[in-house]
Amino acid sequence: MKHLHLVGLLLLSCTCPLLCAAQREAAALVRWKASLDGAADRSLGPWSMANSTRLCRWRYITCDSAGHLTELNLGGATLNGTLDELNFSAFPHMEELTLSRNDLYGTIPAGIGNLTSLVVLRILDNPSLRGAIPRTIGQLKHLAVLELDCLGLGGSLPEEIGNLTSLENLNLNLVVLTGSIPPTIGMLVKLRVLDLENNNLTGSIPMEIGNMTEVQYMHFQDNYLEGDLPGTISHLINLRELDVSGNQLGGHILLEFRNSSLLNMVDIAKNNFSGMFPPSVCIGGALRFLDARYNGFTGIRHQTFQNCTTLQYVDFTANNIVAELRECFSDHPKWLSTVAFSQNQLYGTLLTDQGEDLLCNLTSLSLLDLSSNALHGDLPKCFWDLPNLGLVDLSSNSFSGVVPFSRTCQENLNYLLLANNHFRGTFPLSLKKCINLVALDLGGNSFSGTIPSWASMSLPKLNFLRLSSNMFGGIIPQEILQFRLLRVLDLSRNKLTGSVPDDFTNLTAMAQEQESPGIIYADPDFFGKRIHIVWKNVNYAYSLQISAVAGIDLSGNSLSQEIPKGLTTLLGLRYLNLSGNHLSGCIPEDIGNLVLLESLDLSGNQLSGEIPPSLSALKSISVLNFSSNGLSGRIPTGSQLQVLDDPSIYSNNPGLCGFPLEDCINSSTPAQSETSLDEDREALWVYCFVAAGFIFGFWLYWASSFFAARPGGVHSTSMWTTCNPR
Repeated sequence: MKHLHLVGLLLLSCTCPLLCAAQREAAALVRWKASLDGAADRSLGPWSMANSTRLCRWRYITCDSAGHLTELNLGGATLNGTLDELNFSAFPHMEELTLSRNDLYGTIPAGIGNLTSLVVLRILDNPSLRGAIPRTIGQLKHLAVLELDCLGLGGSLPEEIGNLTSLENLNLNLVVLTGSIPPTIGMLVKLRVLDLENNNLTGSIPMEIGNMTEVQYMHFQDNYLEGDLPGTISHLINLRELDVSGNQLGGHILLEFRNSSLLNMVDIAKNNFSGMFPPSVCIGGALRFLDARYNGFTGIRHQTFQNCTTLQYVDFTANNIVAELRECFSDHPKWLSTVAFSQNQLYGTLLTDQGEDLLCNLTSLSLLDLSSNALHGDLPKCFWDLPNLGLVDLSSNSFSGVVPFSRTCQENLNYLLLANNHFRGTFPLSLKKCINLVALDLGGNSFSGTIPSWASMSLPKLNFLRLSSNMFGGIIPQEILQFRLLRVLDLSRNKLTGSVPDDFTNLTAMAQEQESPGIIYADPDFFGKRIHIVWKNVNYAYSLQISAVAGIDLSGNSLSQEIPKGLTTLLGLRYLNLSGNHLSGCIPEDIGNLVLLESLDLSGNQLSGEIPPSLSALKSISVLNFSSNGLSGRIPTGSQLQVLDDPSIYSNNPGLCGFPLEDCINSSTPAQSETSLDEDREALWVYCFVAAGFIFGFWLYWASSFFAARPGGVHSTSMWTTCNPR
């Protein structure tokens, strides 16, 4: 308490107005410091009344030439406590207050409105600050920057926000705001940045938003806003970025972009917009980024992209667009680097009316996603020559023919997804040069021939390989197990024969639990491609960027001989499917080593013997199938196995017993039961010999008595007995 008494004495003895003001500022700071936890002594060490005359040299403080405190920047000071004891009225000259990256809790006091000279207010990254934005915030008439980011505030945005007519930057990101956006926000006519993203805002975007003609960046993404996009947005002649993605906005977009000559980014993804896409979006000639995925647009007018001379990224994934590919594609500029029209109803080919390839002139193209449409025809010959192409997804269309041959493969190609088409021929030889390929999906086509042994050597960075549902034959080459980074291997539903290769030492990515970095793009949500694989009997969306899933699927072939014991060294496996083959012998005893295994299917083979007791060690197993084999003995028990109570997973194994099938006759272990059975057989033979001897003796006695009773019977029985002399 001594320093507080010192505060009072200094204030009472103050005669100079300037000195008194400095003393009040110092006293307010020292009093607040005393309310914080002990760590403040380390961060705010020189803050004390004994040092008050040197206030302007205190850490985190800036003064003007007159000695008034003008800036308090406590960013990263690791302070723990509340703002309740901070007397804001003691700082009439403070122009900037920064409280970022601390551990402040409690609420923002209403007294903050007393900082009447404040120009910049930043309170960021204090998630334990609760309550609402105080209405007194409207008293800060000189405020130009208001940033309240990553807090736990909640409540609604007060109407008094409209009083901040000097405001140029309003950032209220991730502060859990609720309620609607007040129409008074339109009074912020000097505002340049409006960021209300990642909150819980509801209601519609007010029409008054069109009054903010100086605004350049308007971000409303990831809220619960609904209704139409207000047409007054077209009044925003300085608008550069518009992001309303991740809301519940809907209806037809009727606004015109004719006045938006600076507009370079429009993100309206993940809403409920419908109808034709507006043709004026590129009218200003500056648009570079357009994301309209996951809406209900039904069409794109041919002239929509005529003025898109600067467009680089365009994504209409998952709409209901019915159009010929040329209508959406032919007017794109040569420097276009991202095209995504997947999950629509596009039809046609990759050729123009003149027979030219639509892709050949797009030398800047880095991503091409036309998956899940109704496209057909051959793959363009220039496909391999585009120098920047990193991702190609043409899956789930009706493309046909052979993959064109090329002696080169561009080094940027990371993802090639051609699944579920009608491609034929052998494994594409052109892939031999694609040394940076990370994911290759050729599943669901009509490829034939053998799996080449050069694949692992030529594709060293591959972590996803799917060749399922084709007509590949012959044996699985031993070299297929040389992929050190491979995490998913799917060769299911082919015509493969022979044994499963047994040397798994080089599959190092499957041998331990780890995250696969994949290829990271600037916007992982925009570029985050996924492949659907069958796992746990359902389709699983496998991320091509980061995924912890590791699995092997060799089901639906004609593989024979035993399951190789080396499989149990792949400790990172989460699913393993060897069903529908001709595998024989026993299940590897060390199957329990695969402790991460969540799905195991060995059904439809010719396996015999007992299910290894180590199976009970699989604590994560949720899908299991041993049906239709020749297994016998007692089913192992374990905490997780007891959850799998469906008898069908063990069906068609006549020798199996125990939960969830009928209980075994003898409650002892299978080995003891077998021993008891052998003992029972021995006892049965003994009983049979005793019974046979008894019957033989009985008939011998009866026959002797019968012959002895007949005349001359004594002589007649001499052949049976020895006569005794009298």
